[in-house]
Amino acid sequence: MKTRKLGRQGLEVSALGLGCMGMSDFYGGRDEAESVATINLALDRGVTFLDTADMYGVGANEELVGRVVRDRREWVVVATKFGIVRGANGEARGINGRPEYVREACDASLRRTGLDVIDLYYQHRVDPDVPIEETVGAMAALVAAGKVKYLGLSEAAPETIRRAHAVHPITALQTEYSLWSRDPEDAILPTVRELGIGFVPYSPLGRGFLTGQIRTPDDLAADDTRRNHPRFQGDAFQRNLDLVGAIDAMAADKGCTPAQLALAWVLAQGEDIVPIPGTKRRSYLADNLAALDVELSDADVARINDVLPPGAASGTRYPAAAMVTVSR
Repeated sequence: MKTRKLGRQGLEVSALGLGCMGMSDFYGGRDEAESVATINLALDRGVTFLDTADMYGVGANEELVGRVVRDRREWVVVATKFGIVRGANGEARGINGRPEYVREACDASLRRTGLDVIDLYYQHRVDPDVPIEETVGAMAALVAAGKVKYLGLSEAAPETIRRAHAVHPITALQTEYSLWSRDPEDAILPTVRELGIGFVPYSPLGRGFLTGQIRTPDDLAADDTRRNHPRFQGDAFQRNLDLVGAIDAMAADKGCTPAQLALAWVLAQGEDIVPIPGTKRRSYLADNLAALDVELSDADVARINDVLPPGAASGTRYPAAAMVTVSR
């Protein structure tokens, strides 16, 4: 397994991580046995970087990841997040970045995972009502207490990243980034590269759309939250499906799958980038890992950029209520 470094504080992980969210929430259907098998296969194949959060399955995903990794704890990097608050039944209760909540959330994540330390701890969303200095100050105290090794932010704006990094070194920024979500190229990527912060793209396969496996909204389960996303609705769905057709054609020319081409493109954007494609099935995991063997020439990248330039996707990446929580 190839490895990459995140940040300048010494964190090194597999070049491709595994997003575990869908195993417990949001994308419909649960199969814990298959999820466990998928995580174990990832670890067997050399994946050392697992991503979860306290709000995925309202804690259930942290428990799942924790159970699987305990026997291989010495070399597995577990990243989790706090800040998006949900009730016991999954209802949204806002964003919380208050220092006392940071401490409480960390202790709760340690209990659920059964780990003695969180390797990478992200603020999942920035709380607009709490200065970032206060939130990161509390996170830094967790590092000093030995409860957390490295700090991260998710969906933070450039100025917020700078302010946070001035309080304590930020090791990684997690933000959506893929062939159809290229906004980070404008200011986010230049900022983290200037500061020496690693970049962790989530949804590098466009929430599964870029795999070519979704051909109609009916391919999504009735309780799949992607049905509420503008890119999966109405005319936008068909326009985005046309983009996938172009990816299909280019992937055929390269002798790989559309998912492998999309992941190879993200990986080709820099050695400081570690994508975390999510899956809950072993078959898709194997397909994703094979992207590490897809080599794109400069001509390949130029062709892909011509067909899918920034802004090519139709629709916003989240519904309006969620869009206000990103990049702030």
